[in-house]
Amino acid sequence: MKLHRHLTPYLLLLPAALWVLVFSLWPFLNTVVLSFTNARPLRPATFVALDNYAKVLHDPQVGYALVTCLVYVVACVPLLTLLPLLLSLLISAWMPGMSFFRTVYYFPVIASVVVVGIIWSWMFDSRGVINQSIEFLGGTGIDFLTSRWWILVCSILLTTWKGLGYYMVVYLAALGNISRDLHEAAALDGAGAWRRFWSITVPGVRGAMLLISALITTSAMRIFSEIYILTNGSGGPGGQAMSLVMLIQRKGSGLDGQLGYASALSVILFFLTIGPLLLTAFLNNGTDIAAIRSSAHQRRAYKKALQAVKAKARAGVAVGSAGSGHLTATDGPPGTRCAPPPTHLAQDTEARA
Repeated sequence: MKLHRHLTPYLLLLPAALWVLVFSLWPFLNTVVLSFTNARPLRPATFVALDNYAKVLHDPQVGYALVTCLVYVVACVPLLTLLPLLLSLLISAWMPGMSFFRTVYYFPVIASVVVVGIIWSWMFDSRGVINQSIEFLGGTGIDFLTSRWWILVCSILLTTWKGLGYYMVVYLAALGNISRDLHEAAALDGAGAWRRFWSITVPGVRGAMLLISALITTSAMRIFSEIYILTNGSGGPGGQAMSLVMLIQRKGSGLDGQLGYASALSVILFFLTIGPLLLTAFLNNGTDIAAIRSSAHQRRAYKKALQAVKAKARAGVAVGSAGSGHLTATDGPPGTRCAPPPTHLAQDTEARA
C-alpha cells in the first residue's frame, strides 16, 4: 500500500514527462546536432563544425530578417504594453453595457490569424478599401503590400489589433489585486488621477507589465503568420520583409532544403528569445533575492553577536574564579562564589557564642 502511494505521483507525471521529452526536448537536441552538419533531405549528413554559423554572418537575408524582428520588437513592445493597460483601465469601471465592450475587445484574440490576415490583405491591396478611400478623397494610392516598410507597418498594426484583448485580460487580473483603499486615501490627500496612476496603478501592475513585455518581445522575434499572409509567402520585394522564422522555413523546406543551415538559424533564434525571459525572471525575483540575502546577512550578524556575548560571559566567569578570594556577594558575574568572611570576624563570632 505504501509503495502504491509513493508511485502514484510519478505515474501521473509520466505522460506529461514523455510528451515533453518526445516533442520538445528531443527535437531541440536534434536541432542542435543538425546545426553542426550539412544535413539535407534524403541525403546522409556530414559534420561541418561551425561552418553553418559562419555562413550566417555573411548571409544578407539574415540581416534583413534581424532588422525586421528588431523593428517589430521596438514597435510592438510599447504599443502592446501601454495600450492594453489604458484599455483595461477604461473597462474596469462599472458602467451599463461594459460586458459587451469587454467581449468586443477580446473578439480579435479568438479570431483565426489566417482569416484576419486575408481580410487585412484585401483592405491594404492596391485596389482595396483603404486605397479606394484615399483616391476618393483626391489622394494617391499607397503601395502597402509592395513596399518593405509599409508591409511592416501593416503587419505591426495587425499584430497590435489582434493582441490588445489578450493583454487587456492580463492587466484586468493585475488591477484586481490593487486595493481601492489606496486610491481613496490618495484622493483624500489631494492626488489627482494622473498622480494616482503613476504612484499606485503602475507599481501595482509592474509584475504584469514585465511579463507582458517579455511575452511580446518573444512573440515579435518569432513573428511569421502576419507577414507571410500579407506578402503571400514572398516576404516582400526581394524577401527584405521576411522574419527570421520565415527565413528558417524557406531555407529548410523542400527536397533541397538546407536542414543544417536552418537548424543553425533556429539555435540563434532560441538564444534571441530566451534572453528576454531570463531578464524578466531576474527582475521579478530581484526583490525576493535581495530580501533573502538581507535576511541571511541579519542571521549571520545575530550569530556573531551571540557568540561574542557568550565569549564575554565565559571570560567573566574565568576571571571571577581566579580572583574569588577578593570578591564579595555583590561582585562578579552571576554564578561566581562569594569570598569567605575575614578571619577576625569569624573569631569575634566564636567569642560571642
